[in-house]
Amino acid sequence: MFLGHFGIGFGAKAAAPKVSLGTLFLAAQFIDLLWPTLLLLGFERVNIRTDGKQYPPLDFVYYPYSHSLLAVIIWAVLFAAAYYAIRRSRAGAVVLGLAVISHWLLDLIVHYPDLPLYPPVLPNIGASPLLGFAVWSSPVIEMALELSIFALGVWLYLRTTRAVNATGKWALWSLVVFLLAIHIGNTFGPPPPNFTALAWVGQAQWLLVAWGYWVDKHRVLATY
Repeated sequence: MFLGHFGIGFGAKAAAPKVSLGTLFLAAQFIDLLWPTLLLLGFERVNIRTDGKQYPPLDFVYYPYSHSLLAVIIWAVLFAAAYYAIRRSRAGAVVLGLAVISHWLLDLIVHYPDLPLYPPVLPNIGASPLLGFAVWSSPVIEMALELSIFALGVWLYLRTTRAVNATGKWALWSLVVFLLAIHIGNTFGPPPPNFTALAWVGQAQWLLVAWGYWVDKHRVLATY
């Protein structure tokens, strides 16, 4: 899941119009922004398949600190609390917290059973079951789902905001095209050469967050 998470970020603008698109992207993609750092530090692991028998060609071996449900809930509470401490907006904090959690729920739909419920730090509790509905095994259905979520999110964002200048228009549409291009590349391109390259590409998603801030700076709330 890639486009769907950004679709949530776009669409959440309708529920939290005073929150910048960049912050909404940050929340919706938060655990996938955290994950590459944990990979590089060796706290989490992924294997890259080169046999062409699985889409996507990734085995998420161990990522309980970024992608277990309990960890995601904790990250969501911390994210919402930090936003509230800075902006004093309860509504914005709630929407952002839910956006963080939405990432796990969307991943649950598409992932193979690899999402844990809790990290291995709870005393007297065995290993977590691994969940996932494996829609990835049907790439056409998965693609239709992602595009639908993304299109709905962009539509909600367009209904909620309007450009104040040419930058507000073209920065938005270039971002939409760029996200679609990344998704096509992820779907039809070759697998990453190694996990280090994968992690650094994941870190580049911070540029998409910055792009969201840039877009929103040149748009205002629509009035009807």
